Amino acid sequence: MGAFTASGVGGDELSWDPVNLIQITPGAGGMYCGNCLRDNALVAELRRLGHDVLLLPMYLPLNLDERDESAGTPVFFGGINVYLEQKFPAFRNAPNWLRRWLASPALLRWATGRAAKTRPEEVGELTISMLRGEEGNQARELEELIRWLRTQPRPEVVCLSNALLIGLARRLKREWGSRIVCLLGGEDSFLDALPTNHRDPAWQTLAARATDVDQFVAPSRYFADLMLRRLGLPAGRAVVIPNGINLEGYQDGELNPADHATPDRPSPIPDPHSPVLGYFARMCPEKGLDLLVDAYLILRRRDAGKPLRLRIGGSCGPADEPFVQSLRRKLAAAGVLAEVEFCPNLDRAAKIVFLRSLSVFSVPARCGEAFGLYLIEAMAAGVPVVQPRHAAFPEIIEATGGGVLCEPGSPEALAAAIKGLLRNPGHARELGEAGRSAVWQDFTIHRMAERLLAACQPTANP
Repeated sequence: MGAFTASGVGGDELSWDPVNLIQITPGAGGMYCGNCLRDNALVAELRRLGHDVLLLPMYLPLNLDERDESAGTPVFFGGINVYLEQKFPAFRNAPNWLRRWLASPALLRWATGRAAKTRPEEVGELTISMLRGEEGNQARELEELIRWLRTQPRPEVVCLSNALLIGLARRLKREWGSRIVCLLGGEDSFLDALPTNHRDPAWQTLAARATDVDQFVAPSRYFADLMLRRLGLPAGRAVVIPNGINLEGYQDGELNPADHATPDRPSPIPDPHSPVLGYFARMCPEKGLDLLVDAYLILRRRDAGKPLRLRIGGSCGPADEPFVQSLRRKLAAAGVLAEVEFCPNLDRAAKIVFLRSLSVFSVPARCGEAFGLYLIEAMAAGVPVVQPRHAAFPEIIEATGGGVLCEPGSPEALAAAIKGLLRNPGHARELGEAGRSAVWQDFTIHRMAERLLAACQPTANP
């Protein structure tokens, strides 16, 4: 792999010799997954830059709002096979024809469409087994992946979508000597939710296998420091590369992906006399949707005569429906359900229209978010954000200037911060435009691809 060299105005553009890279990403079945969206956009951009990149889905097919860059590639470690191998040792010797049938994308989509989302507390043993890689109960799946990859160009870099895939690293490195890059994002929340008898062994196995990774990539300094501390790794083992998004569609007309200048006209500003508060993430308690609903009810009680609508978008699967129904009942009891709109599972075009309709955006997540891609999407649409002062949120707000912070876990503090922006639409507009400008400059998928390519170099620092 050739070393990178700077070119272009001011050295802002970088160019590399073509790289053969494999991106391995777990699918989420019928659920929209931020990592899936990010990885798919990243692969598309790397290909546009002239690199030879394979996107390999694991467990389940990818559910995306853009063109599927994994189209034509098999699903490896099919979720049904992985589960049966864990629960029934005899299945590890099942005939290949049966395993291929159980791993067909059509069957996997059918099965996941009828199942609730798997909870961490139910998959402790399976998680540890997958972290053990070639020593785990899914070793046959790993060898099948290796056999298929032998039919492809030799990978110079293998990029794992998250650290829960780290069990693949040792075997892949042994086969080709590839540089292993591992993206980080949210693993701590999943592992900490495991039962005690599985939680500690899972963290210990992850730490032991971390030596197989050449470079960890975290989306924020907050999460880099957290994971290095929990894995007992020195500071130099992780670089910070913020997540980026594809900006096509966030301005009127077509967007040239290579154009990183601030667009020549801003997004339409919603009517300040009919403000809309918005949320766009998975509809679940971990993302704080109930906190936002409570803040909305506080605002409606305090300003009963003033209009304020609430629009709730994002992923909503079978496991989320009871929670969403409980929020509907709460809103109905308060007499405001007619002014609240739920917009689940929107496609990309509808998502951008949704975001542009908002006056203020908030996802007051309880969990320690490693980044929060939804914030960058809202800012790209020119919408100011209100977020709790914890996890990666202060870092993102400081880097973009696109919003304000409030005390975490408090509907009252959240309502006060939202009201402050609604009462001062001029200030809200300034924050929205500051965030939008920052996203267009530093949080594009092009910038992320450039930085990731630098991280893939043996001696480079992005």
